[in-house]
Amino acid sequence: MAVLRAHVVAERLTLEYPQAVCELDHRNPFELLAATILSAQTTDARVNLVTPELFARYPDAKSLAVADPAVVQEIIRSAGFYQAKTRNLLAMAQALIDRFEGEVPTALEDLVTLAGVGRKTANVVRSVGFGLPGLPVDTHVGRLSRRLGLTEETDPVKVEADLGRYLPPEAWGDFSLRMILHGRRVCAAKRPLCAECTLEDVCPSSIMPRSRK
Repeated sequence: MAVLRAHVVAERLTLEYPQAVCELDHRNPFELLAATILSAQTTDARVNLVTPELFARYPDAKSLAVADPAVVQEIIRSAGFYQAKTRNLLAMAQALIDRFEGEVPTALEDLVTLAGVGRKTANVVRSVGFGLPGLPVDTHVGRLSRRLGLTEETDPVKVEADLGRYLPPEAWGDFSLRMILHGRRVCAAKRPLCAECTLEDVCPSSIMPRSRK
């Protein structure tokens, strides 16, 4: 049942959001990696306010690795947790120089060794930055997956595994992006707009009266 529902969800979200887009502004995998590290515990919109100056000053790993931490902190301060994020950004850049010839690696097992990078960030870089299979599970993807009966898991890694069994690898990235868009615009955490939701009739968590079905 979950497999069938996953395919219905994927089909309808494709119609609802034809352009599956990442809302973090970036021009290349390095910028996407840095922006995704910055996005922890803040919004994409907030990150997009600080990255233009950050990338203008430090367009690649070589320049960021030798950046003055105080300058980076001041640039990204409004994104929150700026001290920890600065440490992660500089350590990430240095690791790219030391181990990957200054380039962002494509393998998941390599990406997760970088400072500030977990499976979600690694999967974002793989799927959005390189067009490779990757299924990022953020709070929106996890919440919607549970509400839709696609998983009972709360651990993002286990949610990723469940969803990955239902959909082909080439569909993972766009599916995640569309779930995120839907979570932000319709299926909010506190007040889901079930009456406006294209998935309402297949959602076991719908708050709409059953008589509508």
